[in-house]
Amino acid sequence: MSYRTLKSSEITALQNQGCFSSDWSKIEVTDPFSTDVVHHVRFSGVVRLGSVGGSIETSQGETLTSGLYYSKIESCVIGNDVLIDHVQLLKNYRVMDRVVLENVDSISVSGSSSFGNGFEVEVLNEGGGREVMMFDKLTAQLAYILVSYRHDSGLIDSINRMIAGYTKELTSETGTIGAGAEIINSSIISEVNVGAYASIRGAAHMKNGTIVSNKHAPAFVGDNVIAKNFIFLSGSKVDSGALVDKSFVGQGVEMGKQFSSESSLFFANSEAFHGEAVSVFAGPYTVTHHKSSLLIAGMYSFFNTGSGTNQSNHMYKLGPVHQGILERGSKTGSFAYLLWPCRIGAYSVVMGKNQASFDTSDLPFSYITVENERSILTPGMNLFTVGTRRDSEKWPKRDKRKDPEKKDLINFDFLSPYIIQKVVRSLDTLLELYEKASKKQETVFYKGIRIKRLMLKSTRKYYEMALNIFLGNQVIARLENNKEISSLETLRKKLSPLSHEKPGKWLDLAGMVASETAVQDLMADIGSGNIGTPEELLSGLEQIHTSYDTEVWDWTAAILAERLGIDVEQITAEQLTDLITRWETETIKLDKMILMDASKEFDENSRIGFGIDGDEEIRNRDFEAVRGLSDDNKFITGIKEEIIQTEKRATELKERIESLQD
Repeated sequence: MSYRTLKSSEITALQNQGCFSSDWSKIEVTDPFSTDVVHHVRFSGVVRLGSVGGSIETSQGETLTSGLYYSKIESCVIGNDVLIDHVQLLKNYRVMDRVVLENVDSISVSGSSSFGNGFEVEVLNEGGGREVMMFDKLTAQLAYILVSYRHDSGLIDSINRMIAGYTKELTSETGTIGAGAEIINSSIISEVNVGAYASIRGAAHMKNGTIVSNKHAPAFVGDNVIAKNFIFLSGSKVDSGALVDKSFVGQGVEMGKQFSSESSLFFANSEAFHGEAVSVFAGPYTVTHHKSSLLIAGMYSFFNTGSGTNQSNHMYKLGPVHQGILERGSKTGSFAYLLWPCRIGAYSVVMGKNQASFDTSDLPFSYITVENERSILTPGMNLFTVGTRRDSEKWPKRDKRKDPEKKDLINFDFLSPYIIQKVVRSLDTLLELYEKASKKQETVFYKGIRIKRLMLKSTRKYYEMALNIFLGNQVIARLENNKEISSLETLRKKLSPLSHEKPGKWLDLAGMVASETAVQDLMADIGSGNIGTPEELLSGLEQIHTSYDTEVWDWTAAILAERLGIDVEQITAEQLTDLITRWETETIKLDKMILMDASKEFDENSRIGFGIDGDEEIRNRDFEAVRGLSDDNKFITGIKEEIIQTEKRATELKERIESLQD
């Protein structure tokens, strides 16, 4: 864009309209330029102005006329069709086209700033040692590595150097307000980069931060928000008195209703209201909605916080140095308490006041309760609950990210190899504990928690069920997706794994399921210098994510050989039919157990409180008017339809296998 100095007639017109500059030669404009919509503006330093007088549409659908009114503008570059009205100070900013700045105390940069990039957040351990350098391309997976792999100091140093280099490129004495953004009715904005189409309305104080935003996924900051040392990503919404300090807010995250976040990271689609988080790693879909909930020094993902949930991280008196992990899909009941350090297995439910430290990570789908002040684990029982099924189905549907570039890499598979490797371990662990336990024992002690002896044997069937369903799902996916299979020989070729190595360990990197081998290879590339920028590192993680399906099948083939003695390259029709029959039987059995659990929502106890002034008939009619009939419930009808489809799919596949020639 080319600029020129003001004409004498323009200077006179501006002065007559209450404008002032100690040196008008430093004010430059583009052609065409009109003085008609520039009133009572005080200019200072070098100021470059684009065209004004055109119309702008706000996020609220208002149509405004661009212009400059009753403001002080110092050392700025202003784009075309910008409205600046009653801004007491706009200093050291590049304001892009069609921006609205209205009724703001100050928007300024004073000195060199990286706008929140490179700021270290003390995650998971308030005493330090797991710091994450925030930057505007941070993902849940990269943060997971930075937090969890501190034992590899060379790796951490290499990644931090990449982030520091990226931060240096962003460091400037001039801030940016992106095209189409708006800052309205707000107080103090200092050292904040504002992305395109972001909306800041009513913010109280924002300092040293970046708001990433675009037309597809505008970010929003609302009333009375105070944010310092922060990064907000596209599609995020921070509103209604949220207090954000030293924190990262990822894509599609909603935070508000006086929620307080300190030294914490919140990744995709998390929701945080009313309560408090300190030194928290909130992986994708972490949800906390209650005033009385305190999340502290914990790592979570797909986590649901019960009201009054609390944790303690300083029991041993050397300060708040302990940490806890609740793996994917876990949840806490009302007033659940956990004494860190603890590690809770995936899809587990924690209830009561737990005053012992324990590790249940190898026993997913468990209930953790308290009896006589002792923590008790009941294995496998959360596999067949309505809540677990509903959660696994709703997460993909509730992905609020509209940005074409989705930063966090999320695997929504309910029974992933990460979970199934734990299931396999659970089967062996429970059997071993059962065989070693005396019949006189009421409970056995396992990694800090007690399990009732009689549950050791009876609950193994739930893990067997999960394993059979997973194996069936994997085999069937390859049968159904290969319509060209005409013989057992071609089928065996389709089932042949790309790799014949023994199955390795699987990891859940805050939502992304990956083989340990793939992750270690990536880390080796970082160490060797083959990966030298954040962009290359994030691309490497994305490649691991996209290779998931291939690696899952290779691992499944090895598990079939290891657990069932089936070589997929020599598999028989009888073995295939048996696998499908097991899958059908176990899937239908699980669905029926879930239906039974769902039926509790319509039993006599659920009707308590209905028909408050009537008899039993009125109670039932009131209940049905509000809750409906079980046969009409979408979740229940969906499970029933799944049973029908399971039977149909199994029948068709078995008929197809019978038709294949060896």
